[in-house]
Amino acid sequence: MKREILISASDEESWVALREDGRLTELMFDRPDQGRHVGDIFLGRVEAVLPGIQAAFVDIGEEKAAFLHASDLSAEVGGGGATNGEESQGRRHRRQAPPIQDVLKRGEKLLVKVTKDAISTKGPRVTTEIALPGRFLVYMPESDHVGISRKIDHRRERGRLRAMARKLVVDGSGGVIVRTAGEELTQEKLVNEYQHLRRQWHAIRQKAAKSEAPALIQREARLITGVIRDLFTSRFDAVTIDNREAHRQIVAYVRAFDPDLLDRIHVHQDDLPLFDHAGIQDEIRRSFQRQVDLPSGGHVIIEPTEALVSVDVNTGKFTGRKKDPEHTILKTNLDAAREIAIQLRLRDIGGIIVIDFIDMESQEGRDRVLHELRSHLGRDRARTRTWEVSELGLIEMTRQRVRPSLLQALTEPCPACRGSGRLWTAPTLVRDIERCIRRAAATGDERDILVRVHPSVALRVMDHEPRFVRRLARRTGLRLDLRDDPLMRRDEFRLLSGRARVDVTDRYLGAGAVD
Repeated sequence: MKREILISASDEESWVALREDGRLTELMFDRPDQGRHVGDIFLGRVEAVLPGIQAAFVDIGEEKAAFLHASDLSAEVGGGGATNGEESQGRRHRRQAPPIQDVLKRGEKLLVKVTKDAISTKGPRVTTEIALPGRFLVYMPESDHVGISRKIDHRRERGRLRAMARKLVVDGSGGVIVRTAGEELTQEKLVNEYQHLRRQWHAIRQKAAKSEAPALIQREARLITGVIRDLFTSRFDAVTIDNREAHRQIVAYVRAFDPDLLDRIHVHQDDLPLFDHAGIQDEIRRSFQRQVDLPSGGHVIIEPTEALVSVDVNTGKFTGRKKDPEHTILKTNLDAAREIAIQLRLRDIGGIIVIDFIDMESQEGRDRVLHELRSHLGRDRARTRTWEVSELGLIEMTRQRVRPSLLQALTEPCPACRGSGRLWTAPTLVRDIERCIRRAAATGDERDILVRVHPSVALRVMDHEPRFVRRLARRTGLRLDLRDDPLMRRDEFRLLSGRARVDVTDRYLGAGAVD
């Protein structure tokens, strides 16, 4: 399988796409306005302790208080939860945590790490079990556990790495998990990173001791740096970046930690944006549609709700063998199982998911569909769990949720339809305008473009990006102007070319446009 990472970066936003055999399978993005905090370490103050739900609310300086459950208290604080490490070999059984009211008091200061961003009305979730990720190791200062990534599947290599790691982990020094990138790790690199992470933890403790709660103690690596650190290994064939500064930083990092991978790093130099060139914008557009077509002719309907995500499978135009309808149903369900696993990753859907496959009379067929679904979910970096087919013929599953889905992050509820639909947010619309202008510049056909937007979008640009038009004009060499138009929809824009103000919007919207 060919696997590659594509990175599109600017000062305003960063996108990372993962492709497998040319198919987009995972998409991540970050903007300054998103308020992402997963992995950040805070010195917080306990606002309230709630014995009834065995949880506490912790002020970390954000708009919403963070949620801390008793099961996420470390042994040092008084809990005894399992180690924070998705790459460990399974999750260890949690020791029984003492009642949270016996451990925490209102006003107490705590060092916590964010494990889940704020979603909808819920604040972020935190843990006191701090784990520090490096390139090859995850360091757990309050543990003596030694674990090996499940993706390192060679028994001899696992044994070698475990033996090397155990030599480092002595009483009180802190446990480790050897990450996927640690395969074939040398003793020297292991020792160097272990010592580096221990020094980092010491610095965190010192800073926390001198700080007043609430305070940010350490920020997690931003999107691009984190992806290169956590994902880019020999299992990926290539990394392509369209930003020279980001390319320089990635090369410097890889040269220091894994120089054998340097020849897999490439810079995109075409005038056409990287995601357009790779055809990814079209796949991004499809990831927001309710209906996903299957190769067989059937389709899947994905409907997010407040409580769960429902997925419905239909045969659609696929008729298959008229004399063997069970075969037609089985083929459609198998196609759907593969596609659903991809769509959950691509859309970053988390929480409870209920899948309504087409009813099958054969138990063997139901088992095959469940096995197919679980097999493809095995490629997902997020933790997933699936149950057997229920009495109603449904498959229930859960997927780890650490941040809002792409739909939640890039859109907002539509005020006109009282929440039954969604609108693209102003930042999302501005970025799409930028991509359209870059496409127009790449053709060489345009000289002067007027952009018309809804007044709320124009106001957003004035408040947050006052130099947007000037900066984009300098980058593209076009004469640009932006004006508000109260007759426009909030999620609409128009591009008008030349003195005649010819509408050229459709020409440059591209496959991935949000209009």
